[in-house]
Amino acid sequence: MMRINDHIEIADWELTESFTRASGPGGQNVNKVSTAVELRFEAARSPSLPEHVKARLKRLAGRRWTQDGALVLFVQETRSQARNREIARERLSELIKKACEKPKRRLATKPTYGSVKRRLAGKKARGEVKALRGKVDE
Repeated sequence: MMRINDHIEIADWELTESFTRASGPGGQNVNKVSTAVELRFEAARSPSLPEHVKARLKRLAGRRWTQDGALVLFVQETRSQARNREIARERLSELIKKACEKPKRRLATKPTYGSVKRRLAGKKARGEVKALRGKVDE
């Protein structure tokens, strides 16, 4: 059982972990030990996530979201399998917490009369400078 916040708890059946050999430096350790972790969270089928959180999570996950509605996190940062598991679970937790936050609505604003005037005056001055760069008639 993985606790995200007061309202969301993820059951163990929703998470699947698989271990593979990591790439990169590490000597013979890389060739022998499966330290990289692939954490798969069945987000679309999860009963613990509300629909609006699932929608935001899908947008935040980007290409880590599979077609069958699973969120896949791949971690191979450390040489320790246990530490990579912790990192993967922390990242999943952070993503879900971020998806729980309701984004602020953007309020449409209008530029002030003075700022519009200043912008147009600046454009006019710039245009005049550029006009003076043309060829000179004799």
